[in-house]
Amino acid sequence: MQVLKKQDWFHEDGFPVVVERRDPQEPFGLHAHEFSEIVIITGGRGEHITGEDSYKLVTGDTFIIGPARPHDYLNMDQLRLINVLFDAADLPMTLGDLQSLSGYHALFTLEPAWRKRHGFSSRLQLSPPELVRAISLVDQLDEELLHRGPGFEVMATTTLLQLVTFLSRCYSQSRNPQSKSLLRIAEAISLLERHYADPITLDELVEISGMSRRNFLRAFESTMGCPPIAYLIRLRIRQACKLLAQSEKNITEIAMAVGFTDSNYFSRQFRTLMNLSPREYRNNQPARQGLRNWTA
Repeated sequence: MQVLKKQDWFHEDGFPVVVERRDPQEPFGLHAHEFSEIVIITGGRGEHITGEDSYKLVTGDTFIIGPARPHDYLNMDQLRLINVLFDAADLPMTLGDLQSLSGYHALFTLEPAWRKRHGFSSRLQLSPPELVRAISLVDQLDEELLHRGPGFEVMATTTLLQLVTFLSRCYSQSRNPQSKSLLRIAEAISLLERHYADPITLDELVEISGMSRRNFLRAFESTMGCPPIAYLIRLRIRQACKLLAQSEKNITEIAMAVGFTDSNYFSRQFRTLMNLSPREYRNNQPARQGLRNWTA
């Protein structure tokens, strides 16, 4: 199987965003890539295959293909689509408060992980006005990437973030029962993102999800890679890294600010995740790269 490399698809300047228009989509072959991809179906019909499953596509279907996920298109009938290739880890700015949106987690993390289980029924289906808006944002992004004028990296990144935010908001308004089930889990994730410094209990998260405790724990860990409380600790350490780098607060003050009630416990958790003590992290500028490695 072919694996598409970043250096072959991104511009030589290294900026990690590319727009590819397939009008129509041509046979390509089963492949994966080292980057993520937003796929927006703009016309025609076809089937999306993963090597194991096949899903029918129609105009307005929008979904995310993550790195190392095999896929291809078959039985195409004038299938037209837009691919937005990107590597979030290399973007020149952060995602801001995007991670506080339940629709973002549902569309970019949960739906791809649950695609097989839901038979693609939890995908985002854009209405005609929403599709027009999404294409307009892609056009703006494409224009910046084409001309690469002064400041294009800022303009392209902010336009990409507008597109991601718009699609996330669209997903949050979905009435599809399968999508709603993902949104309930995403709401629990969003609560952690927004209120990481507050005392949050597992019971609260289970109640928000509308699932049984066992099913919620299984679903959360299978999609996020760790249990909810471990995820909360990671969020707190991520925020602590920012404070260590940007503020003059002492270690105990930072521990309390991000939700730890015991500074010794905070220091132990920090070392476990960052392989440095909070003090060493503050004094070691290159070590800050470690944060990106485990939060990307």
